[in-house]
Amino acid sequence: MRAVVLDANALMLPFQFRVNLEAELRRLLGDTEIFVPSPVVDELRGLSKSTREARGAQKLAERFRTFEVSGEADDAILEAANQLNAAVVTNDAALLRRLREARVPRIFLRSRSHLVIEEL
Repeated sequence: MRAVVLDANALMLPFQFRVNLEAELRRLLGDTEIFVPSPVVDELRGLSKSTREARGAQKLAERFRTFEVSGEADDAILEAANQLNAAVVTNDAALLRRLREARVPRIFLRSRSHLVIEEL
């Protein structure tokens, strides 16, 4: 079973582009265990007061395992990925660069319709 870490951006994909996140991850990786770092949960909690997508993303995040870690969201995502030996799902360009430099597998949205994986 492959571990996958989601950022806030990834959790909003189903509500912005009607992408079935879990089905796409199964298609790419087979069985997965999905984690959301605690700072991402906190970020969504704050955003949920202003956008419908964030409210949906917060509810979606509750279906997955919370990975307790401290720090800012992007740092926490990188730390969780390293500790879990996990791929990260994001469409955030700056985070994708950091993950590439750290040699962490990246999964992102392509053509607004499906996820692709960029391995090491």
